[in-house]
Amino acid sequence: MGKENICFLSVWIILGKIFATFSSEPELTTTEFVNSTVTDAPLHTTTEWIKDFTDIVTKFSLRTQDIPDEDMCYIVPGRPETIKECEFNPETQTFIMIHGWTVTGMFESWVPKLVSALYEREPSANVIVVDWLTRANQHYPTSAAYTKLVGRDVAKFVTWIQKELQLPWERLHLLGYSLGAHVAGIAGDLTDHRISRITGLDPAGPTFEHADNRNILSKEDAQFVDVLHTNTRGSPDRSIGIQRPVGHIDIYPNGGTFQPGCDIQNTLMGIALSGIKGLQNMDQLVKCSHERSIHLFIDSLLNTQQQSMAYRCNSRETFNKGMCLSCRKNRCNKLGYNINKVRMTRSVKMFLKTRDMSPYK
Repeated sequence: MGKENICFLSVWIILGKIFATFSSEPELTTTEFVNSTVTDAPLHTTTEWIKDFTDIVTKFSLRTQDIPDEDMCYIVPGRPETIKECEFNPETQTFIMIHGWTVTGMFESWVPKLVSALYEREPSANVIVVDWLTRANQHYPTSAAYTKLVGRDVAKFVTWIQKELQLPWERLHLLGYSLGAHVAGIAGDLTDHRISRITGLDPAGPTFEHADNRNILSKEDAQFVDVLHTNTRGSPDRSIGIQRPVGHIDIYPNGGTFQPGCDIQNTLMGIALSGIKGLQNMDQLVKCSHERSIHLFIDSLLNTQQQSMAYRCNSRETFNKGMCLSCRKNRCNKLGYNINKVRMTRSVKMFLKTRDMSPYK
């Protein structure tokens, strides 16, 4: 069998696994466990639950600029000595990164890239990576249900470390990708919306498109919520990324449906050029546009001289006709880290066109 046939066979096997896992219904016992765990949890109106750290499953790793791809030190809620051991800096900005659903059960390659980019932009910052891999590596519907429990874990962690160090809330920035965006939203809701900023990186669509605001990322969850939508192709609740606006500002690069360079031919070429390591990135065939949200945000951190601008518009069709290219009255804004935090009563939809690689402007 030739190398080309082996490559395509590998593609089909991996894609089959991804789609089977994504579409399968969880076993009844698992569903009952998830639902009962959420239902039996203390009510949101009480406060005692947020001080109970015994049921936390999620881990919180403070990664470093020198070793962005390894979890060298964990901060453990309820154990203040771990804050000092991990050399957490209470005088600076803190970023909390939350990954999404995973087929492999391992951190994806974008994680250390985002860690490095955050440190390059803010060298003295704290970059904490939330590890909920054991719950994220389930059938998709099960992992989606787990976002409530993981959101509670993150809320407990944030509340504890903020109180322990008297951290200013305005220095806390949560970044969530896919299911992780909804985790961030739930955490923000459970901390009484005091978190300064939540950035949603293509929040997951299936099971969330028609959910109420308490169970998804919404603009009420933080002082400012900005969202990038990069993979909204398909009917509502079937697209990988959520279609409806959920933040103060929702940006739809290239219309939000599909991203340049993410067609099968280009993706396969990139995999082939990577050799054997490329086989580890076969899932890019499915998530290339989804993950583009992360790389656009990384681009905004690194390419400060080439900031991408988005424009307020009612629809992508109108934008594509060139009818919305005005910056009057806050009608344009920067994409990503440097966004102007404009809060409107209703969500603002913005659009732009990008290149197929960094720098994306």
